[in-house]
Amino acid sequence: MNADIFEKIIAHCKEYGFVFPSSEIYGGQAAVYDYGPNGVELKNKLRQYWYQSMTRLHSNVVGLDSSIFMHPTTWKASGHVDGFNDPMIDNKDSKKRYRADVLVEDYQEKIRGKIKKELTKAAKRFGEDFDPKMYAETNPRVQGYHTQIKEIDARLKAGLENSDLADVKALIEELGIGCPVSGSKNWTEVRQFNLMYSTQMSATDGEQVLYLRPETAQGIFVNFLNVQKTSRQKLPFGIAQTGKAFRNEIVARQFIMRMKEFEQLEMQFFCRPGTEMEWYEKWKESRIKWHKALGTPEAKYRFHDHVKMAHYANAAVDIEYEFPFGFKEVEGIHSRTDFDLKQHEEHSGKKLRYFDPEINESYVPYVVETSIGLDRLFLLNLCQAYTEEKLENESRIVLKFHPAIAPISAAILPLVKKDGLPEIAETLYKELKFDFNVHIEDKDSIGRRYRRMDALGTPFCITIDHDSLANQDCTIRYRDSMEQKRVKLSEVKAIIEAETSMSSLLKTLV
Repeated sequence: MNADIFEKIIAHCKEYGFVFPSSEIYGGQAAVYDYGPNGVELKNKLRQYWYQSMTRLHSNVVGLDSSIFMHPTTWKASGHVDGFNDPMIDNKDSKKRYRADVLVEDYQEKIRGKIKKELTKAAKRFGEDFDPKMYAETNPRVQGYHTQIKEIDARLKAGLENSDLADVKALIEELGIGCPVSGSKNWTEVRQFNLMYSTQMSATDGEQVLYLRPETAQGIFVNFLNVQKTSRQKLPFGIAQTGKAFRNEIVARQFIMRMKEFEQLEMQFFCRPGTEMEWYEKWKESRIKWHKALGTPEAKYRFHDHVKMAHYANAAVDIEYEFPFGFKEVEGIHSRTDFDLKQHEEHSGKKLRYFDPEINESYVPYVVETSIGLDRLFLLNLCQAYTEEKLENESRIVLKFHPAIAPISAAILPLVKKDGLPEIAETLYKELKFDFNVHIEDKDSIGRRYRRMDALGTPFCITIDHDSLANQDCTIRYRDSMEQKRVKLSEVKAIIEAETSMSSLLKTLV
């Protein structure tokens, strides 16, 4: 865990207009955040990258925007009213509340850290001949750690699936897990906690209780036939949706990693029963490729199969990223079977079936889901981009975003505020602003302006100087290498387009 780096990232977010604590002038609101000017740009581009990759690159995936308020029977049918719970445990001394399963998972992560240390030491000892895979499979100590992780997995899974919460507490005690804040091991019993927020549509007495949706998926399921018929889609096909969801999290922590109000990017892919595992594997492959296209090294990702399967799933895996506080879920891929559509059929009394002309049969489709937390994706890209570099006579902080998702695509920097340079900058700005988010910066020295743009993750800085008047050219500076080139003003748009357009990023996926 690199707590220092994470604290620097949080501070950087506030200083440079990415994320602010919500209602800060009133002391803030726990686990609720506001996105500032640069945060909005980054978030919008990540959302755009996901939505366009889903709907433009797959002719059989279409969009939907369903409402946050849904008929309350929706959540009874989906199982959320009776079963949308997390195992909660309190520490009697520190008065802190935790998810019991997360405490155990964090303990397992420490064991994985020991494995990593063993491999690092062995690599130094054996040099170029070191084979990490063979060493992990043959070294007794490493094998012992792997066995310990598997045994904990099995015990935790059994406790959660059988609702044996007493054994989950016993596992925490046997492992000697203490409160992360105080170290105290004085725990309460483990109990279930429902995560949904309830409200009412009006103040009328006897009004049915409504819920703020805890996920966007159910809006897709209840609209399955509406979308299928109006879009004239044949199976297999998917429905993609972005939108807000709300969960009364037991422990909202790690900045925007776990919040009470968040945004999801979800796609439900409907397919013929019996083909779901084939599509499950295809979407696993497709989704990890999508993440890596933003430039994150493969070693920073891993697949993590679920210990406890959700009630609707016959297969489930998370794509996890190595944050400064360890590997955590960013995206889930689930084979949901036909659970959801069948439940809504039963509770609504309406048929949600597809007639398949190829086999002359009507059936309830199976579903493969991909689901990302947009806020987590935002945090992932911040953590990956944040870089501290030592230069010859100074240092700099730079956000090395993929150019297509950088909040500002280019900064136009007139060297001085006179001699006709601001006018050239304004002309160039007017040419570029219809295609890119570009800013004119004319305050401070050129060096300070470069550093500010580095800290915002701006891929290009375009300096207008006195030679620009005579030659109609400029200096273009590249963020990561700090290389500077002299180019014609007429060439600037094509240079920025090649690096920062969303289409250039999408083309890497096909």
